[in-house]
Amino acid sequence: MTPSRFRPFLWLLARRLALTLLTLLGLATIVFVMVKLMPGDEAQIVAGPEASEAQVQAVRERLGLDSPIYVQYLRFVGRLVQGDLGTSISTFQPVLADLQKVLPSTAELVLLAMLINLAVAIPVATIAAARRGGAFDSGSRMTAVILAGMPAFWLALILQYLAGSVWKLFPISGHNSFGMTFPERTGMTSLDALLSGNFGAFSDAMWHLWLPAVSLAVLYSTQIFRALRTTLLGTLQSEFITMARAKGVKPRRVLLRHALPNALSPTIMLAGTQVGSMIGASIMVEIIFARRGIGSYLANAVLLKDTYSVLGAVIFIGTVVCITSLIVDLLQLLLDPRIQATQLQGASR
Repeated sequence: MTPSRFRPFLWLLARRLALTLLTLLGLATIVFVMVKLMPGDEAQIVAGPEASEAQVQAVRERLGLDSPIYVQYLRFVGRLVQGDLGTSISTFQPVLADLQKVLPSTAELVLLAMLINLAVAIPVATIAAARRGGAFDSGSRMTAVILAGMPAFWLALILQYLAGSVWKLFPISGHNSFGMTFPERTGMTSLDALLSGNFGAFSDAMWHLWLPAVSLAVLYSTQIFRALRTTLLGTLQSEFITMARAKGVKPRRVLLRHALPNALSPTIMLAGTQVGSMIGASIMVEIIFARRGIGSYLANAVLLKDTYSVLGAVIFIGTVVCITSLIVDLLQLLLDPRIQATQLQGASR
């Protein structure tokens, strides 16, 4: 590709990056204002309910809370540009350090949820498309509609009650059973247990992780199912599929070797956009199952009116959403000539 032809790609990438930065700045501004409008005095929370007015004032001055709101905001933005998310008023640790501690647990949950998402949705959608109009197709579509309207936290409560309390198949909270000890290396309980060679602890960690992951995966599985089924039905009506059938290719081979690979590309793109959304949705799931993670960290920060912890967690989640969206957009641009022609034509103007 010549430099002149490569220039529209760079211009498009620069516009997307600029839009991402503006989005994150707007997100930080909105959350900063909302946290400041919440009832409660941050200095009083840090000092404690029994602190005197002089002690509260000393804390307020030490944390810079005695400055006007716009000064606090400008200080925050200045630190944010330098990669500093501020210091938590509840843990007295840098927010970035706190997030690094809880991130692996959330990543572990989201990763397993995504695997369940794809492992369930892709086969079901493939069978439903192959048996269009049949009992399996109708039943799977009806189930998808029902599950799509069920919030993750509600499903988590149902699974926790039925599978945990009534049937006692899975634990209802925590990361591992009492007495399970192993060195912590990555922060992911299952991976740390596996790296230590303790397969009993690994099995126990996965046992604790299963219900939260299923609760998080169900909603997104319905999205993948509907998108893939629709794409597959359109692909099965394509000319190259008709030609393959005319040549006597077996129906199963037509479906799995010809139609499915062509239909999977937009589905994988959709799964990429779901990653950031899953991190946001993990908030209630982690609270319900008493798991350490970004979600529970954010919820605790809101309760304590820990401004910089709330901002740090929200900005992190927003950054993941923006970056995954940017990556998906660029992949679509590279893989789909139709999108490439449209986007580059607009970028070159």
